[in-house]
Amino acid sequence: MPAEVRQFSCLSDNFGVLIHDPDSGTTIAIDVPDAKPYLEVLQETGWQLSHILITHHHWDHVQGLDELKAKTGAHVVGPELSRGKVAGFDETVADGDTITVGPYSVEAIGTPGHTLDQISWFFPELKIAHTGDTLFSLGCGRIFEGDAEMMWASLSTLKRKLPADTTIYCGHEYTQSNARFSLTIEPDNAALKARAAEVDTLRAAGKPTLPTTMAQELATNPFLRANEPSVKAALGMTAASDADVFAEIRTRKDKA
Repeated sequence: MPAEVRQFSCLSDNFGVLIHDPDSGTTIAIDVPDAKPYLEVLQETGWQLSHILITHHHWDHVQGLDELKAKTGAHVVGPELSRGKVAGFDETVADGDTITVGPYSVEAIGTPGHTLDQISWFFPELKIAHTGDTLFSLGCGRIFEGDAEMMWASLSTLKRKLPADTTIYCGHEYTQSNARFSLTIEPDNAALKARAAEVDTLRAAGKPTLPTTMAQELATNPFLRANEPSVKAALGMTAASDADVFAEIRTRKDKA
């Protein structure tokens, strides 16, 4: 049987994600903004939580971890670079590590920039990735601990390692504001205009805009498209490096 994935709201604009394998009973949580919604979904489904994977140390991704671990006994895996900042890890990983979680091999992809410890989790067999606060739908995370060159390198790593048919989950529901900003960068991008309209329809109906796909982001997300000649031309930066173009887009978004 295929994996079952449940995505649900946490806090004001975070997402919780549970991945369940019906055959083995393995159930994986990614980040824990708040334990309560996780416990409610687990009770509703009857799933037993076996693993918790953490993307980075920010409070809105880990503040429910202690409670969820205490109530489920789940095995917690997080970035080695978070070890001194997050209590409760049973195992840590670094960029390039692969762990076995139930029937799945899960790749830890280091994607620093938003924070230095940020790990994106990739499930090749499921064609699913969780990119934390690195890659959002039509956006990327603010740069708090790294720099623009580091964040561009991390996004470039995701472009290289995640196939186009990968389903992308991430930490926040920011897509509508990201879409409005993206249109200021590429107002003539037909795929982006269609996506922006779809996002407005979803949000008007109170529905989430996630998950997205890597193919959709490659076609519409200006932060991933900083190397595209059309984007450079639109910014008047035809001769600039990809990283410099990305930095300009990120600066504009920070000021938007």
